Amino acid sequence: MIVTGACDFSSSLSIASSSSSSTVSVTTFNISSLSSNPNIINSSSTLFRSLSFSLIRHRSSYSRRSLRRLSIHTVHGNKTQFFSHSSTRTPPLFTANSTAHRSGTFVEHLTGITESEEGISEANGFGDVESARNDIRNVATRRVETEFEVRELEELPEEWRRSKLAWLCKEVPTHKAVTLVRLLNAQKKWVRQEDATYISVHCMRIRENETGFRVYRWMTQQNWYRFDFGLATKLAEYLGKERKFTKCREVFDDVLNQGRVPSESTFHILVVAYLSSLSVEGCLEEACSVYNRMIQLGGYKPRLSLHNSLFRALVSKQGGILNDQLKQAEFIFHNVVTTGLEVQKDIYSGLIWLHSCQDEVDIDRINSLREEMKKAGFQESKEVVVSLLRAYAKEGGVEEVERTWLELLDLDYGIASQAFVYKIEAYSKVGDFAKAMEIFREMEKHIGGATVSGYHKIIEVLCKVQQVELVETLMKEFEESGKKPLLPSFIEIAKMYFDLGLDEKLEMAFVECLEKCQPSQTIYNIYLDSLVKIGNLEKAGDVFNEMKNNGTINVSARSCNSLLKGYLDSGKQVQAERIYDLMRMKKYEIEPPLMEKLDYILSLKKKEVKKRPLSMKLSKEQREVLVGLLLGGLQIESDKEKKSHMIKFEFRENSQAHLVLKQQLHDQFREWLHPLSDFQEDIIPFEFYSVPHSYFGFYAEHFWPKGQPEIPKLIHRWLSPHSLAYWYMYSGFKTSSGDIILRLKGSLEGVEKVVKALRAKSMDCRVKKKGKVFWIGLQGTNSALFWKLIEPHVLEDLKEHLKPASESLDNDKEAEEQSINFDSNSDHSDDCVNSEAHF
Repeated sequence: MIVTGACDFSSSLSIASSSSSSTVSVTTFNISSLSSNPNIINSSSTLFRSLSFSLIRHRSSYSRRSLRRLSIHTVHGNKTQFFSHSSTRTPPLFTANSTAHRSGTFVEHLTGITESEEGISEANGFGDVESARNDIRNVATRRVETEFEVRELEELPEEWRRSKLAWLCKEVPTHKAVTLVRLLNAQKKWVRQEDATYISVHCMRIRENETGFRVYRWMTQQNWYRFDFGLATKLAEYLGKERKFTKCREVFDDVLNQGRVPSESTFHILVVAYLSSLSVEGCLEEACSVYNRMIQLGGYKPRLSLHNSLFRALVSKQGGILNDQLKQAEFIFHNVVTTGLEVQKDIYSGLIWLHSCQDEVDIDRINSLREEMKKAGFQESKEVVVSLLRAYAKEGGVEEVERTWLELLDLDYGIASQAFVYKIEAYSKVGDFAKAMEIFREMEKHIGGATVSGYHKIIEVLCKVQQVELVETLMKEFEESGKKPLLPSFIEIAKMYFDLGLDEKLEMAFVECLEKCQPSQTIYNIYLDSLVKIGNLEKAGDVFNEMKNNGTINVSARSCNSLLKGYLDSGKQVQAERIYDLMRMKKYEIEPPLMEKLDYILSLKKKEVKKRPLSMKLSKEQREVLVGLLLGGLQIESDKEKKSHMIKFEFRENSQAHLVLKQQLHDQFREWLHPLSDFQEDIIPFEFYSVPHSYFGFYAEHFWPKGQPEIPKLIHRWLSPHSLAYWYMYSGFKTSSGDIILRLKGSLEGVEKVVKALRAKSMDCRVKKKGKVFWIGLQGTNSALFWKLIEPHVLEDLKEHLKPASESLDNDKEAEEQSINFDSNSDHSDDCVNSEAHF
């Protein structure tokens, strides 16, 4: 039996080549008629006939053993479709360059997704994932097909082998992962690659694709295994079409690791699988990576729907690094143009919008895109005009802003609230603050009230010109409106009061901010500077200690230098020395003017001012924190020679725990961070890097060998309570029932070591696998024991949030999304067993 790696089809096709009169005919057979035809299946066993794979090799009447090639198949209900070659002609092969199958039509609109005000309007949606998924059939028809042979049961000479294979085909789909492996291991003495291939293909035939994957994975671990490109291609495509992107990616990587280039349809299906799961963190980045490889490595020319779907995902993404998104969007645009596909209006609009979001706007590129739009016959939409308004506002071009504003009015689509904000920004840059206030009041009339971004912008503008009364009036309006967040405006007002020396008003604003907003290091620093300036060092010391003891706020180099200056100026040498010792411990830089004063004071005690050491070394606390974070998924990036390594600190925006950890870790590892990661206190991004350093080689070798996460063999020695606490805070969560769940990536053997280490601390746990991720669950008394062990090391602001309890508290959003249930099986899980039985 010949089986191909081509993908599934939902309808019969008849394809004719423009350069040849040869055709590929499509014939539909009924399963029951095939099964009863002795010329097709010659078997006296009903069991063998029912288990035989649907792509059965058609035997000719003169030779029962001759192989006839079948190229593409599908199973729909009770019918199997065959693409059989003509006996006299060879059908043409369709490649990526075939123009006959190129789509030039507008892709159907995507509905049900809402974007922010600054995003692209959904009225002209394009490139939905369903269109890309439906285009898979077109991809398959134009590629060189991959075939592999699967023999029929009745063709095997040994009757015992036929019987055992039939029994395995019946038993394998009914077992869970671990039992399945045990079942196959028991048959090692006689199972060969052909037998395992038959079982895997049979599982795919009955739509048990995950079982087929497990059989395939077991097969690859045997010493007799030889890579089968056809089987890998077919399996990857079936898994991808079911959106099992992690398993599909594993098979995809197997193909690459063998030095082979996956087929075009495999690339296409994997990208679509990632785009269908954008709610999962990192899927968009992986989709872009596979798309880039598809073009650069495979030399393929993707369908228009795939270009559009990926582009749409980029412009719809909230947050992230806009510069990287722009580069990827430009790459997609370049590929659409160079392959002669239709560049749709929304591609132009989205690209202009991304350019307008950059810190440094490329006006020339925007004008170039506008010219191309006009040549293509597209009129500039409301989104394009608003993007132009933003770009000109950043440049401070009032004339261009007014001209663009008139264009926006002429469109008669209504004015977006952000357009008012951009206009306010433009006039503030030329110093016309009265006009900016006038525009703000116009916004209230046109859209029925000012927006949050409108209040933020006008308060920021008026604070710069120190219009105290007007700012206070606007802030009162803002608070009464019930809109949030208020923190950015409180910070601007505090800065204004500090510059004007209105210390009493600053204190009142600080107290009011603490009542209505989350604690902020920036507002604390401004208040601390004010207390130092007026000489109230006792209260300044209390505020400093409050910051130091609060993990959400924490102290910074700025706050330390500020208080140190106050102590030195007032001659309080003992307190100054304490701040100096704290700065040495945290490895903060001391400002040069303060260094001279410190040198004199410490010289009286025969001490020297120690500068920041040139050779850095991680403290014991930092090492334990790193172990916990690396278990939780922290990444290490290495150079090609693996001599220098860089830690990538990455945090989730929708996680309360990560919001707190981000600030604390940025402060704790400040001396190790890359200079570009030295941000202002309240604008620390959700991703930053350490400096490249050979010191991290130990962690790269044990936790990220070969660029993949792994669990070290000696992990049981490094699992201190401190490490466990940071593992829990970084990648764990608490369920509504009070259980504790920990996320872990690595091999089964590594997970076993972690579980044994936990059991050595008198904690039993259950393990569940979901894709490449293991979830370790501590239930009941075990969660209480775990909490008792780590509680002293958990940050204060997270204790209430993470403490296990019988009643449900406010859980993280990610806990609800992942909802790992350890008491029952799940459709998305590979396994759910007790760790004791599992290991």
